Amino acid sequence: MNLSDMNTSTEETLALTYILYECVDRVAYITLNRPEKRNALNAEVVTELKKAFDFAENDEACKVIVLRANGAVFCAGADLEYLQQLQHNSFQENLEDSTHLMQLFYQIYTLKKVVIAQVHGHAIAGGSGLATVCDFTYAVPGARFGYTEVKIGFLPAIVKIFLLRKIGEARAKELLLTGDLISAVRAKEIGLVNDVIPDEDLATTVRQLAERLCTQNSGQSMEVTKEMIAMVQEMPLKDALNYAAERNALARATEDCQRGIQSFLDKQPLSW
Repeated sequence: MNLSDMNTSTEETLALTYILYECVDRVAYITLNRPEKRNALNAEVVTELKKAFDFAENDEACKVIVLRANGAVFCAGADLEYLQQLQHNSFQENLEDSTHLMQLFYQIYTLKKVVIAQVHGHAIAGGSGLATVCDFTYAVPGARFGYTEVKIGFLPAIVKIFLLRKIGEARAKELLLTGDLISAVRAKEIGLVNDVIPDEDLATTVRQLAERLCTQNSGQSMEVTKEMIAMVQEMPLKDALNYAAERNALARATEDCQRGIQSFLDKQPLSW
């Protein structure tokens, strides 16, 4: 089901031009659909991605989200015409635009639902940024990743906040300061990618993971676990432990936990 197959109210709510949205078997698919521009990012694309992720987060039919793309490239980073336009912006205009992208990355990173990146082609600069902020990233062997901003006198300013968390300072410096492209295999070695999957198996592998998360895990538990991962890294140790103990205690009183424990005690399978 593509965007054209969706009901009118949903189309009007999203009003998307460069993004497709569909939900199948509780998995929402957000698809970059600007293949003629290698799915490059500009202000309009970022706006539509924010709309689509907001819709997915509040879509009761959706439990897990897959970010994917049409065409040969996953995302080539910033649109060239867009970059030319930015040179004529005032500082305030550029700050507002930079904040716009920051909000998208933060939105995906802190989204209540799990987000899986299905990277079937190159993910460069902002494209690597999208892959970085997703909870899982699966890529084909031919995909290349790179934060190439320093090669054009620009900065990987926003993405580095998330990249440092994901792969650590030494690996992040290697990527951010050289601007070099790396293979999917290398990306897996340093923790940027979860696994490298043959081209013909990528979509199936991602779908099976998404469906497994839907059926085997509590959505509430995944939401809170994701939130805690984001929160505790910046806390002093004792504060983090106190926060964790409090969330542990709160979880015990939830309906999901009670159902899960009873199912375990009764040795009965539980489908979430």
